[in-house]
Amino acid sequence: MNQPILWAAVGTGITFLMTALGSATVLFVRGKSSPNLQRLFLGFAAGVMVAASVFSLLLPAMEEAEASGLPAWLSTAGGFVLGVLFLWGMDSLLPHLHPESDGPEGLPSSWRRTTLLVLAVTLHNIPEGMAVGLSFALAAQHSGGGLGAAMALAIGIGLQNFPEGAAISLPLRQEGMSTGRSFLYGALSGLVEPIFGILVVLFAGSIAPVMPWLLSFAAGTMMYVVTEELIPEAHLGEHSNIGTMSVMFGFVVMMILDIALA
Repeated sequence: MNQPILWAAVGTGITFLMTALGSATVLFVRGKSSPNLQRLFLGFAAGVMVAASVFSLLLPAMEEAEASGLPAWLSTAGGFVLGVLFLWGMDSLLPHLHPESDGPEGLPSSWRRTTLLVLAVTLHNIPEGMAVGLSFALAAQHSGGGLGAAMALAIGIGLQNFPEGAAISLPLRQEGMSTGRSFLYGALSGLVEPIFGILVVLFAGSIAPVMPWLLSFAAGTMMYVVTEELIPEAHLGEHSNIGTMSVMFGFVVMMILDIALA
């Protein structure tokens, strides 16, 4: 296994572990979680992902493009748009159900509610895995330069993956699934992170020429998740200030991590 793939596997392994730990809350928590707590977690995740998209993906994409002599705006904007279109397509086609939604999204399906709930969170974890994998691959490409920034991204994504894991295992338990299976399915929803983190490095081939496109592509997919779902759901109900402040808090935490560890 070459170094970019190995580092991508380690980085996404950390985020997968945090998803599994979050899913383990179903083993200890009884009853339905507070709506305000859910808004807090969703807002925090949104803030982390916005900051990660800017500091850990788009800015490095611009730097890589400039270093290779390419117009920075072309690969950065182009990759971003492709990422948005990719996840928009997946969101439109893949059947899935968000916990607070009345009906499923995507193509019509006869799949069970529990399956659709798992697919909703799994869809979110794809861009996160791509982002972390690419960040570690970039650090390996530069012989360890940028490893701190990659670790900051893994820690930030891992922090918001903990409540994401709980956000899938707890609703599954409330749908009548056993505690053990709720934990297992919640943990497995994060398995796509190492899978896509490694795949995006593998399919990149000679990764240096396409790295600006890949980094901005991952940023586009993450921003789609944030604007299409996380921020709107963080502001459901009467007390939207909770969602707003948690978005700001998540952004600041990720920004501090990126500056401190870079």
